[in-house]
Amino acid sequence: MLLGVKMRQRIGKNQKVRRFDLPAGAQLVSLLLLLAMGSQLPAHGQAVSSPAVADAPAMVTLEEAIRRAEANEPSFAEARAESGSAKLDRSIARAGLLPSAVYHNQALYTQSNGQLNQAGQGVGSQSAPKFIANNAVREYASQGVFNETFGLAGVAGVRRANAGAARAAAELEVARRGLVAAVTGLYYGVLAEENKLAIADRAHGEASEFTALTGKREEAREAAHADVVKAQLLEQQRGRDLSDARVTAEKARLELGVLLFADPRTPYKVAAEDTAAPLADRAAVEAAAGKNNPELKSALAAVSMSNADVLTARAAYLPDLGLNVTYGIDAPQFAVNGPDHVRNLGYSASVTVDIPVWDWLSTAHKVKQSEIRRDVAKVALTATERRLIARLDEAYSEAQAARDQLASLDLSVTTAAESLRLTKLRYAEGEATVLEVVDAQTAFVTAANAREDGRTRYQAARADLQTLTGTMKADDQDNIENR
Repeated sequence: MLLGVKMRQRIGKNQKVRRFDLPAGAQLVSLLLLLAMGSQLPAHGQAVSSPAVADAPAMVTLEEAIRRAEANEPSFAEARAESGSAKLDRSIARAGLLPSAVYHNQALYTQSNGQLNQAGQGVGSQSAPKFIANNAVREYASQGVFNETFGLAGVAGVRRANAGAARAAAELEVARRGLVAAVTGLYYGVLAEENKLAIADRAHGEASEFTALTGKREEAREAAHADVVKAQLLEQQRGRDLSDARVTAEKARLELGVLLFADPRTPYKVAAEDTAAPLADRAAVEAAAGKNNPELKSALAAVSMSNADVLTARAAYLPDLGLNVTYGIDAPQFAVNGPDHVRNLGYSASVTVDIPVWDWLSTAHKVKQSEIRRDVAKVALTATERRLIARLDEAYSEAQAARDQLASLDLSVTTAAESLRLTKLRYAEGEATVLEVVDAQTAFVTAANAREDGRTRYQAARADLQTLTGTMKADDQDNIENR
């Protein structure tokens, strides 16, 4: 339509004819052209606005937020890497119990001393090497070497690697549950701040309406100017509260966005839950905490590792049995057969037993060190058990109290909203003072914000229980009982 107006103005300017000087027929034709052009504009407008629809913020659920955080959080990635490395350490320790095989190849040349000796193969003589440790001037070795060592230290190493892998897996689960708790808190924090922003916006709108109401009553000489001033002060305060709510909501979104997106400024929306998730009964929570607590598993694995260290230290008191089998050639010729039909290919075997006799009590001191560390690990285990019991009671009591207060908070919001409505009606009729209206508005905002804080408190308490008992589905209590 603007395009049609500009065209008409340009035509009128070129022809130097004013728009209202056109004949009635020309005006009718121009009006029909404008209507026709205007009827086509919505289609073009829709085509232009289609990219805005494509750029709409993505809806992020709590499960999606946890999945993204697990892929982006560096501490969790480090714990995952440690767990994978510990599994490989276990495989390496087990491989140490198996025999090793090496295909050894060597060519050795030693300067001759100019003399002959009978150390060579066959009945002939050969040049004697200057180095008496070498067998011939030219010597070739191509052998398969098999070694195996039997000792208690290898078994202890496997036990320690198994315990280390179990501990790393438990620490990974601790990190995962901690991350889930953190993401849950941030997720519902974003929801709470967005709701508080809506509350602040509503309060600012009501304050603006109240300012207008006091102005009308002052004009009608039904209220003093002091009421207008008080209403203006309230509106200004609500405006500042709205600005602070916007900043707080943006901070919460950015803090969660750091865990979810490569660019924390990426627009997104979080899905709100209509009702608060129910809380499992105490017996089911305690049973799950006793079986699925990763901190307790980590402490138990630490004790197992210390026991393996004690066994490793004590293994130094016992001898190690070594076996060696070598098959191949070690001769002056790189060949299976030597001169005079001497066969170079053969084998050798050796058995070695090293019996420890005296090491100036270093082994005894190592055993003592490992036992001291084991005692510390046992103390840490008992402390973890006590801390688990205390934390479980605290977390469940907190979640139960927060859940019980949700209904009361909802009722307070409903009561405060009704009180505000009635107080405004009474003020409009001249039966209430401006201070009563201000108090009613403040009470409503306080109750609404407290309800959002109560919801966040309950979700944070449930997330804390999750770190102690494992993943707790809000709508499926049987999942806890079956673990």
